[in-house]
Amino acid sequence: MNDLWTDLGYVSINKKKEELCGDRVEIIKTDTASTLVLADGLGSGVKANILSTLTSKIICTMMAANMPIEECVDAVVKTLPVCSVRQVAYSTFTIIQIIENETAKIIQFDNPKVIMLRGGERYDYPVISRVIEGKTILESTIPLQLNDVFIAMSDGAIYAGVGKLMNFGWQRENILDFAEAFYDDSLSAKMIATLIVDECNRLYEGEPGDDTTVAAVRIRERKPVNLMIGPPADPADVNKMMTLFFSKEGKRIVCGGTTSTLAAEYLHETVRTSIDYNSDPAIPPIGFIKGVDLVTEGVITLSRVVEYARDYVNGTDLTAAWSNRKDGASRIAQMLFEYATDINFFVGKAINPAHQNPDLPITFGIKIQLVQELASCLEKMGKQIKVSYF
Repeated sequence: MNDLWTDLGYVSINKKKEELCGDRVEIIKTDTASTLVLADGLGSGVKANILSTLTSKIICTMMAANMPIEECVDAVVKTLPVCSVRQVAYSTFTIIQIIENETAKIIQFDNPKVIMLRGGERYDYPVISRVIEGKTILESTIPLQLNDVFIAMSDGAIYAGVGKLMNFGWQRENILDFAEAFYDDSLSAKMIATLIVDECNRLYEGEPGDDTTVAAVRIRERKPVNLMIGPPADPADVNKMMTLFFSKEGKRIVCGGTTSTLAAEYLHETVRTSIDYNSDPAIPPIGFIKGVDLVTEGVITLSRVVEYARDYVNGTDLTAAWSNRKDGASRIAQMLFEYATDINFFVGKAINPAHQNPDLPITFGIKIQLVQELASCLEKMGKQIKVSYF
């Protein structure tokens, strides 16, 4: 296995006036493969949601049991009923499987054809067509390169703007042009999906005529980030904690006033504080230590990061307000959500005397809970997480 990383992300918006999305994305990772399944249920609302959920869950469950992808597809296609009125299957699907970060397998059934970018430009990958139970399946096997991007979508994307801003919708060629225009090596898979769905929503004038989902897969280099918050429970362990933290490869984030002071002392540097609240007065200003990439306040800042993480993993956040801001919480979000592939948390278990004020709703337990929830959200984003306590 090479040193590449498979980054997966998706965003969905519901058809106007619908509480549930008729599209469903399931992601499953094993030691050797990462698999993304996008299913589009017929129609919209509850029925479509159930159909797409069943389809994506069945495929992922079978693949988690190490069944060959071809057998999974055969089983699903053979059991999918056909609507007697429209003569189409009750759920279409796209499967993108990345094997050992070296090979992509793509299986497509009646969804818009997957877009592939190589070097930021459209790439015509090979496609083999075969018929299973009267249904046409498209299959592709592609050797991977660094920064390859795959974009899958439900048909709500190519119908965006029909009868509104565009006569015939936003066709696949238009989406290709758009994807090439905004391409940047620094964009995560989730951000690529967000940009496309945001444009679909604009073309729909904020009232989607169909459930719209875009899922992206990007092959990128591994990028470690290390975050330290809180001093160790035993002061004798400060040197051990700092040595381990600063010996790790990758970017470094230090959260909390006491932790920042200890880090600066270890590096024989000083902490420079800022009075600039940037765009968010609710988040304390950042600081600066030579040898540390980002220095922030602790619990208040991390609480905001957790809020951003919750919105990020639910697959419906189009605003990503943190993506362009410079406050501490936004910068942590940028580094953890967009930049990092591997994240190491160094969590000190000392009790902060400042948090013992009964007028403050902050306890030692809250810090631990924040780290645990953030780590859980990051795992759902597909990050490799390790949490160490001191």
